[in-house]
Amino acid sequence: MSRRADEIRGNVVAVALLLTGGIVMVAPFIWMVSTSLKLPADQYSRSLIPPIFTFANYRDIWTIMPFHIMLWNSFKIAMIATFGQLLTCSMGAFIFAVTRFRGRDALFFLLLITLMVPQQITTIPQFILFKWLGLYGTQVPMYLPSFLGGAFGTFLLRQYFKTIPIELAEAARIDGASLLTIYWRIYLPLAKPALAAFAIFAFMFSWNDLFTALIYLPSDMQTTTLPVGLALLQQQYAGKWTLMMAAVLISVAPIIVAFLIAQKQFIEGISMSGFK
Repeated sequence: MSRRADEIRGNVVAVALLLTGGIVMVAPFIWMVSTSLKLPADQYSRSLIPPIFTFANYRDIWTIMPFHIMLWNSFKIAMIATFGQLLTCSMGAFIFAVTRFRGRDALFFLLLITLMVPQQITTIPQFILFKWLGLYGTQVPMYLPSFLGGAFGTFLLRQYFKTIPIELAEAARIDGASLLTIYWRIYLPLAKPALAAFAIFAFMFSWNDLFTALIYLPSDMQTTTLPVGLALLQQQYAGKWTLMMAAVLISVAPIIVAFLIAQKQFIEGISMSGFK
């Protein structure tokens, strides 16, 4: 009886902690939604329920700046960058997980070390290179580096590939299949959960990339991205929180939709990638 009571108390404490943590994390989002539905005169109201509901903020955000153009630019760049990351990182992860060659582990270790290198360190040489190539002021620098792979994606997918029985690749090699065939027809279909998880990470990183956009697309409203637009909006309409919250909610909507669509694969991919 005592053990049963201890289990009940433990469950109650765990649920209470999880509920408290959930409220703390969800409360700012609820406040954003509430503020976006208020009139400017009511933006400092303490009540979460707007005195007067209005969708004028969501309407006005499309007229005060080319919000639809920046939204499309961000979506286009994020999709291209995500495709590049999925392609190159999955190839690198496949090589590290399936093949054996001298120096493989040392090379993989060096790849992981790059995770500790801040992005700002490589910014100047990268900027000089893109300017020399005549790509400054274009959207190409926003997604071209994604086609050169990445340490995080390679590590994540490699860990998942390691959970796939190597006997599948060996049997395919006996049947005459090439490495490309094994990669494309065996490993990629089996790695859909990990690919979905990494796709969300890659899309979210590119979608929220303000730093790179400020460097290569500083002022052109026709080619710049949504994070730059939000920063300009904050400068031009400082204090108008109802408008800002509407813009922020529109900007996070694609990420929320992507996560809801791939939620099952995302959780499975993350959990399986940590097995090895």
